[in-house]
This record gives sequence, C-alpha cells and structure tokens, in this order.
Amino acid sequence: MPRRLPKYCVEDVDRHGNVRVYLRRNGRKIRIVGTPWTEPFMAAYAAAMQTMQRPEIEAGERVEIKRSAPGTLRWLGEQYFAGCADYLALEPSTRDGYRRSLEGAWEEPIEPGSVHLFGDMPIARATPKALRVLRDRKMDAKEAGNARVKALRGLFRFAVEYDHATTNPADSVPYFKTRSKGHHTWTVAEVEAYEARHPIGTTARLALAILLYTGVRRSDAVRIGPQHASDGWLRFTAFKNRNRSPIEINIPILPTLAAVIEGSAKGHLAYLVTKFGKPYSMGGFSGQFKDWCVQAGLPHCCAHGLRKAGATLAAEAGATERQLMAIFGWSDAKTPSIYTRAADRKRMAGAGMGLIETGRSEYNEVPPSAEMASSGTKTA
Repeated sequence: MPRRLPKYCVEDVDRHGNVRVYLRRNGRKIRIVGTPWTEPFMAAYAAAMQTMQRPEIEAGERVEIKRSAPGTLRWLGEQYFAGCADYLALEPSTRDGYRRSLEGAWEEPIEPGSVHLFGDMPIARATPKALRVLRDRKMDAKEAGNARVKALRGLFRFAVEYDHATTNPADSVPYFKTRSKGHHTWTVAEVEAYEARHPIGTTARLALAILLYTGVRRSDAVRIGPQHASDGWLRFTAFKNRNRSPIEINIPILPTLAAVIEGSAKGHLAYLVTKFGKPYSMGGFSGQFKDWCVQAGLPHCCAHGLRKAGATLAAEAGATERQLMAIFGWSDAKTPSIYTRAADRKRMAGAGMGLIETGRSEYNEVPPSAEMASSGTKTA
C-alpha cells in the first residue's frame, strides 16, 4: 500500500467531516496543519517530531526529512496541493480524494517489478502514453481509474498555468466507459416499505422525509433545521460548492414533510440529531441511514438514491428542466435532462403503445377488395 502520510502521522475526521492530520508518538498527539508532503507541512512535522523528544534522538539532533526531487511528478503534486487555488477551493473530502488518487499513482512502478516509481518520473516524460498506463492499472476498478484521470487533468492544468509543463497530457487520456447507473433509485414500493418499518416520530422516518421531500444531498440534510424555515419555505445555501459557486436553495415545505417534522423529536439547529442530541456528520449519517435501510429489508438502498427518486417522480409528473434545477440545486441542464428525457420516453411509450393494437384492429376491418382497389389491382 502507498504511504500516504509521513511516519507516525494519522488522520482524524471531526464531526463536520473535516480531515485533520496528527502526529501521534509516545502517547502524545500534535496536530499538524496543512497538506501532507508540502514544504510547510513537512517543516511543521519536523518541529513536532523534535517536540515529541523521541528517546532515539539525541538532544539537539536534527530530524532529517526526505524531500521530493524538483521537477518530478511527486514534486509537482506537492506544489499542486500547496498552491493551486482551484484545488484548495474544493471541499475537504474532494481534496482528500484527489490527493489519494495522485499519491497512489506516484507509488506505482513504471514497469512491473521495477524499483523506479511514477512519482520519481520527470514531468517532461509524463506523456499521454505514460499516463494511460496509470489509468489502465485500474482496469478492474474503472471508477477509480476515472478518478485518477480526473485528478491528473487537474494536476497538469496547474502545471501548465504555472509553467511547469507546456501541455496537459492527461487531456488526451479518455475515461473508461462504464455501464454503472450509480446509486439505486428508490421505487415507491421501497419508500412504503421503509415507512412501514420506521413510523412518524422516529429519526429514521424524519431522515427519509427530509431527503425525499426536499431533494437535498446528505451534506445539506444534516445541516438544515428550524433556522432555515420561514413562512412555509426552506431557504439555505447548498453545502456543495459553497465556496466556489454558492447556490441558494428556496423550496416550499410540503405538507407531508411538515407533518413528519411536527411529529418528530428534533434538534434546535438541525432537524436530524443523534441520540446524544448532536448533529450528524456526513459520514456518520450515511452509515446510520444505511442501517435503517437494512432494518427495513432494503440493503440495496441508500440516502442518495432518494434524491434520484425525487427527481424521477417530479420529472414523471411533468417538472421541467428549469424546475428541477431550482429544486435540486443543479447549475447545469445536463443533469436534469437525464430525468426529463426518461420521463418523456415513458409518457410517449404509454401514449403510443396502444396504437399497436389500434393499428391491427383497423387493418383487420378493411375488406380485402378495398385493399386491392386502393392499390390499383384489378379483380377477375
């Protein structure tokens, strides 16, 4: 496994979903701020190591930190993590995913069995052919392969912008084609089965109502509360992309949701709270909601699938793409068009399917002589 963090460093996730790095040694714990392997982080790491007063280090001995060679892919990654504005503006969980993808790529051998790693490759030798090798190493996990390509594209956009490279070789590496449709979309029958298992008054039922009747992501579901409700409407800024391109959500509180909220125990600043009265973290909520699904006999269902179910139901009831964009906080019409096209196909199939029987009946009602006459054929 690639070593993602310096020795003795560990990651911890706070209740807000933020990833923090600590140096843990000899029963002591020191937080290190910054992105691992960048120069500021490594300087703080060295200072923290000395503060720990490790017994194997003599007094005054300097802790040596191995740094990446300038001009290599690993070095480029360190510059990217520390100084790319686009990367730093991403959500912490997204940044962590990019970092994991790139650091995993750097630990790949250039050739099977070779001691030379991609992280030590000079930037100039990172051709599209070389990067396709990194993608193809993930042939058995295509989504991970696509994530690696996406991270490489962002890395080399930064490299071009800051004159570390002249072109972006990752742009010439296509994504794997996958047939995955993503998270399972709940059916009405599955929603009813969940509701039968978790009645009004339970946190489980309140969670489903919030997800289904607002269409919010889990990152918003764990945050919205009474302070966002006014005059029968919910008004809040979507958590996703709130720092780069914030989107204001204004949606009415549907009667069904209002009834569930009224009949449920809830927190003062968030509707959804744990048994200890604290708001859920995103990760904690996902795991808890999955448990509630399993209890209802729906192990294949998850929180995000309710968002898809809401979009499907709205589209099939006639919602336009612009309406879906307003409800679900989408800034691009590409996503809602997926649902409206599917709904249009279903409506057209429903309206047109009966024409097969109608056409056959009309055909059978036409006398053979009339058919021949209409075609200009003479009878004997």
